[in-house]
Amino acid sequence: MKQLTFHELQNYLALKYTEGRTSSSLFMKLVEEIGEVAEVLNQLEGRKANTGTASLEKELVDVIHYAVAIASINQIDLTEAIITKDKQAALKYNQSPNLEEYLKLQRE
Repeated sequence: MKQLTFHELQNYLALKYTEGRTSSSLFMKLVEEIGEVAEVLNQLEGRKANTGTASLEKELVDVIHYAVAIASINQIDLTEAIITKDKQAALKYNQSPNLEEYLKLQRE
């Protein structure tokens, strides 16, 4: 299976949502999908009856889709934003390695 980068996904979703979708409409879909993740988790953990129709994998993909779509139509480079945010968190919580360092080690 082909690997997918955030850049590729963002370019695809920017193309897909060039017209007609606003950040707030995509956010409403994101919230809906997060609710569906909660439903699946409740079923998997026995807090609700398992209907057998929901898939955690599919619902998480939907959450990622809409979150990335919102970033895409707002010209946010998620790769850069994730690395920057992780560096800040690593400093704040005294964690090592940070994501950038981890990626560098993995690529050596």
